[in-house]
Amino acid sequence: MSEKTEKTEPRLPVFKTYKLYVGGKFPRSESGRVYEVTDAKGTWLANAPLSSRKDARDAVVAARKAFGGWSGATAYNRGQILYRIAEMLEGRRDQYVAEVAGAEGLSKSRAAAQVDAAIDRWVWYAGWTDKIAQVVGGGNPVAGPFFNLSSPEPTGVVAVLAPQESSFLGLVSVVAPVIATGNTAVVVASEKSPLPALSLGEVLASSDLPGGVVNVLSGRTAEIAAPLAAHQDVNAIDLTGADESLAKELEIAAADNLKRVLRPQPVDETDWSATPGIDRMTAFLETKTVWHPTGALGASGSSY
Repeated sequence: MSEKTEKTEPRLPVFKTYKLYVGGKFPRSESGRVYEVTDAKGTWLANAPLSSRKDARDAVVAARKAFGGWSGATAYNRGQILYRIAEMLEGRRDQYVAEVAGAEGLSKSRAAAQVDAAIDRWVWYAGWTDKIAQVVGGGNPVAGPFFNLSSPEPTGVVAVLAPQESSFLGLVSVVAPVIATGNTAVVVASEKSPLPALSLGEVLASSDLPGGVVNVLSGRTAEIAAPLAAHQDVNAIDLTGADESLAKELEIAAADNLKRVLRPQPVDETDWSATPGIDRMTAFLETKTVWHPTGALGASGSSY
């Protein structure tokens, strides 16, 4: 009896469809446009959505809607959610190592180091959520019978132009401090390496982060950033991912409604692996000062 050999048809791979992350959902660009993303050697990786001005406006609407609930949450709760993001990334570490290696042309070991540092960065900022107020706020000495207390509050909706060269660690380093302090964000991913940023949306959607707190757009940085810089409902803008010429144009546009502007630093002076400090948190905080009478003060102290 002859054995029958079963023929197996070759299997077609299932390519991933990358989408935007806006308002907790995954829409395609309303324009229907995409652009090719390639690796360091020019090999095709995927098609990424080419966001439009309408997508940018939709993202701002989502961020504004989410701002009240996120800024009103306790700092401890925000810290728990940021830590949860780190947990989720740890579980999908291999995926991000592969994406970062392809996006930035790194070896697997170097890409793994970048991903590990990004995960640790979420944990680092999670620990700061309920401590930053103690560092930048407090009681102020005044001449008079008053209590004078200053406390930090989030600025509002922040447009973030992610670094062009550091597609994941740099991205996390500019997004995490914005939301750690209660702001909401509209993020423009690296134009040439947007895939790790778009994949981050999948983690954010399953990590207890309310929809709209972080919104991720991909496409031409200049095309998306222009309407964000001029948008009257955007309160601040981080120009990290803009070149010198574009940053100057966006800063002029941002002046129309007195946005806070964080200017980009020269690439050779930016080390995303270094301990970040608190500058990126304080850049998007406002200070609220409250005066309260203490009553008459005499030699024996307050009349209370």
